[in-house]
Amino acid sequence: MASFIERMCLYLVLVLSVFLSITQAVDRSNFKTCDQSAFCSRQRAMKPGQSSYTALLETLELSDSHLTVQLLNNNNKVLLLLELYRLQGNMTRVKINELKPIKPRYEVPDVLITDPPTELMSVVAQDEHRVVLSLGGEDWRLILSAQPFRLDIMEGPQVLLSLNSRGLLAFEQLRIRKDTKSQTDTEEAGEKEDTEKHDKEKVSEREEEEAEEEVDQPGMWEETFKTHADTKPNGPSSISLDFSLPGVEHVYGIPEHADGLRLKNTDGGDPYRLYNLDVFQYELFNPMALYGAVPVLLSHNTHRTMGLFWLNAAETWVDVSSGQGSSEVPQTDVRWISESGIIDVFIMLGPRPNDVFTQYASLTGTQAFPPLSSLAYHQCRWNYNDQEDVSAVDQGFDEHDIPYDFIWLDIEHTDGKRYFTWDNNKFPQPKDMLQGLLDKRRKMVTIVDPHIKVDSSYKIHTEIRSRGYYIKNKDGGDYEGWCWPGNAGYPDFTNPEMRKWWASMFAYDQYEGSMENLYTWNDMNEPSVFNGPEVTMHKDALHGPWEHRDIHNLYGFYVQMATAEGQIQRSGGLERPFVLTRAFFAGSQRYGAVWTGDNAAEWGHLKMSIPMCLSLGLVGISFCGADVGGFFKTPSAELLVRWYQAGAYQPFFRAHAHLDTPRREPWLFGPDNTALIREAVRQRYTLLPYWYLQFYHAQRTGQPVMRPLWVEYPEDIATFSIDDEFLIGRDLLVHPVTDERSSGVTAYLPGNREVWYDVHTFQRHDGAQNLSIPVTMSSIPVFQRGGSIICRKNRVRRSSSCMEDDPYTLYVALDSQGNAEGELYIDDGHTFKHKTDKQFIHRRLSFTANSLSSSDLSPDSQFPTASWVEQVNILGAQKPDAVTLTTDGGESSVEFEFDPDTAVLTLRKPGVNTGVNWTLHLR
Repeated sequence: MASFIERMCLYLVLVLSVFLSITQAVDRSNFKTCDQSAFCSRQRAMKPGQSSYTALLETLELSDSHLTVQLLNNNNKVLLLLELYRLQGNMTRVKINELKPIKPRYEVPDVLITDPPTELMSVVAQDEHRVVLSLGGEDWRLILSAQPFRLDIMEGPQVLLSLNSRGLLAFEQLRIRKDTKSQTDTEEAGEKEDTEKHDKEKVSEREEEEAEEEVDQPGMWEETFKTHADTKPNGPSSISLDFSLPGVEHVYGIPEHADGLRLKNTDGGDPYRLYNLDVFQYELFNPMALYGAVPVLLSHNTHRTMGLFWLNAAETWVDVSSGQGSSEVPQTDVRWISESGIIDVFIMLGPRPNDVFTQYASLTGTQAFPPLSSLAYHQCRWNYNDQEDVSAVDQGFDEHDIPYDFIWLDIEHTDGKRYFTWDNNKFPQPKDMLQGLLDKRRKMVTIVDPHIKVDSSYKIHTEIRSRGYYIKNKDGGDYEGWCWPGNAGYPDFTNPEMRKWWASMFAYDQYEGSMENLYTWNDMNEPSVFNGPEVTMHKDALHGPWEHRDIHNLYGFYVQMATAEGQIQRSGGLERPFVLTRAFFAGSQRYGAVWTGDNAAEWGHLKMSIPMCLSLGLVGISFCGADVGGFFKTPSAELLVRWYQAGAYQPFFRAHAHLDTPRREPWLFGPDNTALIREAVRQRYTLLPYWYLQFYHAQRTGQPVMRPLWVEYPEDIATFSIDDEFLIGRDLLVHPVTDERSSGVTAYLPGNREVWYDVHTFQRHDGAQNLSIPVTMSSIPVFQRGGSIICRKNRVRRSSSCMEDDPYTLYVALDSQGNAEGELYIDDGHTFKHKTDKQFIHRRLSFTANSLSSSDLSPDSQFPTASWVEQVNILGAQKPDAVTLTTDGGESSVEFEFDPDTAVLTLRKPGVNTGVNWTLHLR
């Protein structure tokens, strides 16, 4: 009984500490700095200088697929193996591992979608000091220098990138702790050495000198943070490598951090940290780790964009140092430091931004094509109290004429935080509730977290335990920690059998009360452990043969993977899933959406949502959003309205709020604010065809949906540091109002020869200028690029599904030459039939020589649609004498109206089906 009371007291203390933390900013003392992380401190103590590594060119071997050469650490005589691959698509892969580790080192599985195809490498020159390799074409070269070891990638005489030019390659080899070696260990080591003399004399040199060279430092074999001890049975295993980027001043990526789009110089401060953590109310402008980690960095200047993908799932720190290189040329140096694993880095050579996106997508896949409805508006809070509450909120949206598609339930909907269950008192008839939503063509999301209540009467727990699917502690028992249910186990999602079982739990006969319009939210999957070190799992916990320290940043990736697979399986492989995750890694884009976590109702957090989502888009994760209104604290009416206006133009559009905040449904702030929020949400719904088209392209090409201006204007230096405005696709530029009591904003309109049209007033503006825009509370500054055609649906209904067959209005924005082009994509919005059966419509829209035409971009596909073209608005037009429509059925005249003040020509009711060829002639 006493032990139970003690556990409950601990639980109450932990929960109280969680709730107290919401009243203030993050307690930074709960999370390590580099100085408090033994391996980071140890590696960072190394100073740039001559590398201790030599490439032994006499060991070089070149095959059809790759090159190998041994690297010798001159200090301790340890041998590494360097592998170089020339990959298809203008990429180079560099792998470095121990030549003969005493046990395997972890190599990240499942993130790459395939073994990347290679291309032939050839030696074009070689002497005792270096080897020159061809990377295809006459100008592309890779130079491998022997002493000290260094790699340079060249285009003609220009160095694009250097590896280990600062001599910061470090590779802590696995070893046996000296004070625990037995005589048997020594004898066995001697016998092994005798049988491996053919493996080069350098190995024996290592054995002879290791005792002299290897001096243990604090934190190598164990370290303590606060009250948590981290045992390290494998000892020190960290790795480090530096990259130099001559001519580069701007680097981006490595999310997730609450910081600006452009990465800052970390000299004199902490490096950027990549270690998935549950951080309450995170600080802004801080390199601290947050919920997700994507180890991808992009460099950009006016001549070239490149990328570095550091494939390592352990805790990682990234130093960025910008300054002058040789000959006063700007240079950025980037150093990666990881606690364990191997060096496995992909160098993506661009040269254009879109090339880098394509290269990265070829490695880790593209953004999953979401159901159309998931691009609409989502209503959430922690928590809607019961079925009656859900019904009242649902009805409130109808009464106030505000559309929405998804309503969400947080942890309180379950039976005592037991996931895959319902609270029988609050939600006694979940299917009735879901059916009521389905009748209105709406949907629900429930939370399913990966901490499982330890309860012998709970089916999920007993099944996982009986199958041995829990993560183990260092002693071999099931790892347990504290989270929302109290004492909880953590399923080992790295185990394919566990993922398969988890997926099976989403079947309708397993997840009782679920229906086809119920989708899933994976939260707390960093994993969050309230009583663990840094509110996460102990690093010496075990996933089969691997320590948690090796796989930490992969955990959330695997949770979302298994959940998405479960949703697909429950429909027999027919329906697309929708899964939101908080923790993520490279490749998470294949499984759904992410959000920026536990933000606050503050203007700074509204501003920060833009660069945070832009950074994610640059590394493949397009489906990003922030909690509208802020999760913690209470927004003013002005802040809430401005957040809705910004959120309506970000990919994932969800309002969410903490349990202890006042209710903030859109109609609770007075009729004026309700009207402003309604208008913002309605703007989102009218643009759903355009959003859907952008996600269609994202899943085909890897291009980000929400993108920085420099992606489309890579030679315009003025765009390189802009992160308070953005593009949706190529054709919409958005500058949300993110300052309190703002009376105006200044938007930069890029492009020397571009024309931009205000989407609300149709006023035309030239590009390459800073435009001062007066704003009121109803203003959302958005501009359409001249030369584009955007399709909208202006008949907004209560949900996106209700708009399925509604007509389109085309907005044709003419460029300075009087031309424009665009696309329209239509499918059923929710199944995989666009892939399996080619059931879709993809049209090219083109305005040239005073004619607007629609032609088929995919003649071998087909999809029946009742939608039609209701109206065409041509911006920047001149008044015609007549307008005629030509189809296979002949020619007919079309009514039109011209406004000389705005230069807008409106063509009314062409009445043509969107799936057929047609041409409108302006005569």
